[in-house]
Amino acid sequence: MRLQRGDGEHIRSISLIYKYRERLVMDRENGLDSTINEFMQPVGTPLPHWHGAKEPARIALHGAYVRLEPVDVDRHARELYEAYREAPDASAWTYLFVGPFDTFDAYRDYLQAAAASDDPMHFSVIDLASGRAVGTLALMRIDSKNGVIEVGHVIYSPRLQRTRLATEAIYLLARYVFDELGYRRFEWKCDALNAPSRTAALRNGFRFEGIFRQAVIYKGRSRDTAWYSMIDIEWPALRRCYERWLEPQNFDADGVQTERLSELIQASRCAS
Repeated sequence: MRLQRGDGEHIRSISLIYKYRERLVMDRENGLDSTINEFMQPVGTPLPHWHGAKEPARIALHGAYVRLEPVDVDRHARELYEAYREAPDASAWTYLFVGPFDTFDAYRDYLQAAAASDDPMHFSVIDLASGRAVGTLALMRIDSKNGVIEVGHVIYSPRLQRTRLATEAIYLLARYVFDELGYRRFEWKCDALNAPSRTAALRNGFRFEGIFRQAVIYKGRSRDTAWYSMIDIEWPALRRCYERWLEPQNFDADGVQTERLSELIQASRCAS
């Protein structure tokens, strides 16, 4: 077959089409959402109806086991300080930017500044069974224009660590961020050497994204930062996993879980 003038360009165009179709398939297999523009280049999916997310407000978030409410120094400072003092040592503060606090006055001064901050916006975790504050966490790096927000400053007392209350606190924030505020991305970051935090991120459904080397200096030392996230299209399935795990029948009389949250999330991902 003799090629006509212009056939070579046509063949090259077809070749490019197949090339970029393969690129689209590869991108999607790697979790990247893309399309092809008029120049046959892969670009991000258009968002013509995106107008930003809402700013978080100082409101209470209600769950079955905990309530998150804006930090109130007069009501929460003494309860939080006493709860933290139950720890056998100060190791829980190693990877935090603040603490440990040797006196109540020092902790109260810190909490006063935290309560006045809009970003980070700090919440106290209230144990509904006792009515007492048992930890704090915050929404931070708030970027409503791009729909990105982070959970951070997670300071849990022994009364809160490794309990269903701790899990529900993260669930309540995620539900607020995605369902009420309309964010596209919810982040979790920590010191890359902080193994418990990294394990918690994965257990709670955040996906590991990588290490930012020498990202921060704190407490006089260098920090490599591990990044994790969950995004809006993942949230409906994650929400169902959280809600199933948090059901009272998932726990025996001693509060021991029957199904693990991490296993529910893994099963949900395998089924999708």
